[in-house]
Amino acid sequence: MTEVKLFSGTNSRNLAESIAKNYGQDLGQLTLSKFSDGEFSPSYDESVRGCSVFLIQSTNPTADNLLELCLMIDAAKRASAYKVCAVLPYFGYARQDRKDRPRVSIAAKLIANMLTSAGADRIMTCDLHAGQIQGFFDIPLDHLDGSAIFVPYLKSLDLGNLLVASPDVGGVGRARAYAKHFEVEMVVCDKHRKRANEVASMQIIGDVEGMDVVLVDDLVDTAGTMCKAAQIIMDKGANSVRAIATHGVLSGKAYENIENSVLSELVITDTIPLKQNSSKIKVLTVAELFGKAIHAVTGNDSISALFI
Repeated sequence: MTEVKLFSGTNSRNLAESIAKNYGQDLGQLTLSKFSDGEFSPSYDESVRGCSVFLIQSTNPTADNLLELCLMIDAAKRASAYKVCAVLPYFGYARQDRKDRPRVSIAAKLIANMLTSAGADRIMTCDLHAGQIQGFFDIPLDHLDGSAIFVPYLKSLDLGNLLVASPDVGGVGRARAYAKHFEVEMVVCDKHRKRANEVASMQIIGDVEGMDVVLVDDLVDTAGTMCKAAQIIMDKGANSVRAIATHGVLSGKAYENIENSVLSELVITDTIPLKQNSSKIKVLTVAELFGKAIHAVTGNDSISALFI
């Protein structure tokens, strides 16, 4: 077995430290130098020759986070690392995974090409916006499942009349998996968008009266869809409604929308650093999940045991 070293980009430092602690070693030393115009240059302060290197960095905008990761990969390869695994707790630009209208980019495929061209030998991420993005890579990709974090938490709530809901048709598969695990029913929120981040209309397919509803999604951005769905569900007679989403992008008026919503709570993970605190937002950590996954990869073990 080769020596394993873990390094962090600037965007995911706290999470990376927790992952390293769960893995059982300290983060490696890396310096990120910046020119006065903002251009940056990463350099490793210790040898990585012949090592299996894991680089931890979520690539949520700004694009600096993605470029920094690519430069870290390139630097590790040029320093003769044996293998480089890019660990992206949050894979940015994943919502642009297809041409849903003319003359647009398939950004998720472009990012896959960039990471591969930079020299990544393996990708590790969690809850991609669309599972088919795995097919954009010609290198191994470990796709971890956030249900390993959320299922134990939902069980701890001991909700008597649990009902799972998908905030849109695209998330039905994800919500159905939770409903199947808990052996409960599922409803769907059918929405129509005018444009990105703006919902024109929404209706609930299914009965929610008297139920404790859990909305399941992979990410929450402005929280407009989530809050609108929660309001309609409560208007239809639900006892309570809460939401779980792996990635808390939380841009624009997200915090205001959540605070003013009927949501009991929004449960997210720390794949993206929280910008501010909120009485309705609870953060669970993915550090143990990624620590175990890195152990499995370095030991040539299956990671399927981490899935629920």
